Amino acid sequence: MLKRIRQQWKTYMGGSRMAAAGCIVLAVWILLAVTVPLVSPWSYSAQDAQIRNQDVSLLHWFGTDRFGRDLFTRVWYGAGISLTVGIASALINGAVGVFYGAVSGFAGRRTDLILMRIADIISAIPSMLYVILLTLVMGAGIGSMILGLCVAGWIGMARMVRGEILKLKEMEYAYAARMEGIRPMRILLRHLLPNAAGTIIVNLIFLVPQAIFTEAFLSFLGVGIEAPAASLGTIIQEARSQMMLYPYQMVFPLLVLCVMLLALNMAGTAAEQKAGGRMETMRGREDR
Repeated sequence: MLKRIRQQWKTYMGGSRMAAAGCIVLAVWILLAVTVPLVSPWSYSAQDAQIRNQDVSLLHWFGTDRFGRDLFTRVWYGAGISLTVGIASALINGAVGVFYGAVSGFAGRRTDLILMRIADIISAIPSMLYVILLTLVMGAGIGSMILGLCVAGWIGMARMVRGEILKLKEMEYAYAARMEGIRPMRILLRHLLPNAAGTIIVNLIFLVPQAIFTEAFLSFLGVGIEAPAASLGTIIQEARSQMMLYPYQMVFPLLVLCVMLLALNMAGTAAEQKAGGRMETMRGREDR
């Protein structure tokens, strides 16, 4: 199954200039997020009153904030935190959503009805409310943020996988497999899920920027990562009071956040376009 999924990844992400551009930008972005906090002579949290609110210079590439912290180091440290939250929550939501949706779609009938109604009940409450409540109970941190994003974040993936499985299990190869007496679990894992891998990959890619944007929005509202750690949303929120006098303190973290979201959406859009073309080809073959 993993080999089939890797092949699907190459199929949907390979040979596209948009996907290549997005992956290159994202790779550079990740490299900076990992290396800058490690090699920078400045700490992301150390304060120095003598260099408060300094403009961009060769010594401080993004300037300094109101506490005298180097913004270049702090922004890329925050970028790493945002990416960690986004990837971790996307992987958890993807895994739960794929399992839940596959079981619901393949089992069908009463099991499908019960599982989907449970999902509807969970999704009836806005996901941001889950994040806020868990942050208030567990304290502001990476763990509570990821957990809050995962309470209801898997439901969209589950519904998509359910729909794909419902379509795929009605195709001729699925009928043939059942006629040969192959076990249902083997049919699901070896035939249905690998053929839905393209759509799963596309949705998994889009889960990352969705989680990052949600975290940044909540941090901007003041419900986010607890100090001294900081995500991009936290840094933008801290710069809000300085926006009129020192706009660079908000512009740089915003640019870094926008570049990452753009790169992820470029890769996801390119994969989605290929997935759409591949599904049209499959439908044409079935019709013939």
